[in-house]
Amino acid sequence: MDKEENPASIAEADRRGIALFIERVWSEDGLAERTLEAYRRDLEALARWLASRGRSLHTATREDISAYHGTQAAAVRSIARRQSAFRRYYACVARDEPDFVDPTLLIERPKMPRSLPKALAEREIEGLLGAPDTGTVLGLRDRAMLELMYASGLRVSELVELPLAALNTRQGVLRITGKGGKDRLVPVGEEALARIGEYLASARPALARGRQPAALFLSNRGEGMSRQMFWTLVKRYAQQVGIHARRISPHVLRHSFATHLLNHGADLRALQMLLGHSSLSTTQIYTLVAKEGLKRLHAQHHPRG
Repeated sequence: MDKEENPASIAEADRRGIALFIERVWSEDGLAERTLEAYRRDLEALARWLASRGRSLHTATREDISAYHGTQAAAVRSIARRQSAFRRYYACVARDEPDFVDPTLLIERPKMPRSLPKALAEREIEGLLGAPDTGTVLGLRDRAMLELMYASGLRVSELVELPLAALNTRQGVLRITGKGGKDRLVPVGEEALARIGEYLASARPALARGRQPAALFLSNRGEGMSRQMFWTLVKRYAQQVGIHARRISPHVLRHSFATHLLNHGADLRALQMLLGHSSLSTTQIYTLVAKEGLKRLHAQHHPRG
């Protein structure tokens, strides 16, 4: 990375422009807080680099942007995210100023490697779901969380931020607010409902300690869970049942949900709705996972595999 002993400060006009851009994409697109912060960091770093060369975000040329990219050693995904921040920023400027020449228009996009989502085998999922000790308060909570995530294919953030009011136990559905603030109804399933019922009956009141927190799943401090807390417990239970750390993450439960549904004949459009994907092309990656699984099965068991 390009380092300087005394990095230039960001010009006030650039600082205002970045703040306005972040506010705009938040209000128009409902981007996640993590994405907004990453965009802010990327744009501020570019603004400092340009300021050290007597330029600004508004006066930057395509050559400037390309030169900056050349100074930043990073993984392909980081480069892609940085380019996305710049493209969106300059697209906003161009919308406000019709004569503005967007310096990112002719910059080549990095080629992203297509990696398949990791999914556990069904027997591994069964082992993981059975790992928590349901004779304890936290074990009841953890079993309910694991069952719900696998049963409904939730994102980790959706699971830990789930309010109690989003659960309709009579109808067996959840109202999930996903990316971009879009709502969807997701079925829960009998086993997950039963485990959530056990948690609500005894574990949650014990964790709430007489208070009325909004979150469905509570930490041992009586507050909502965090993604880090859930990640920690997933790793612990995976280790207990012999699943290697490199093969597990909270998102693996979501991937397993999607892959196993396809393996059992689920419709791709229905899966798209359950996962909350805005584009069917995002969901189609799971068909490749299912095909890879069939290939391995054939190679392992067919006499001429």
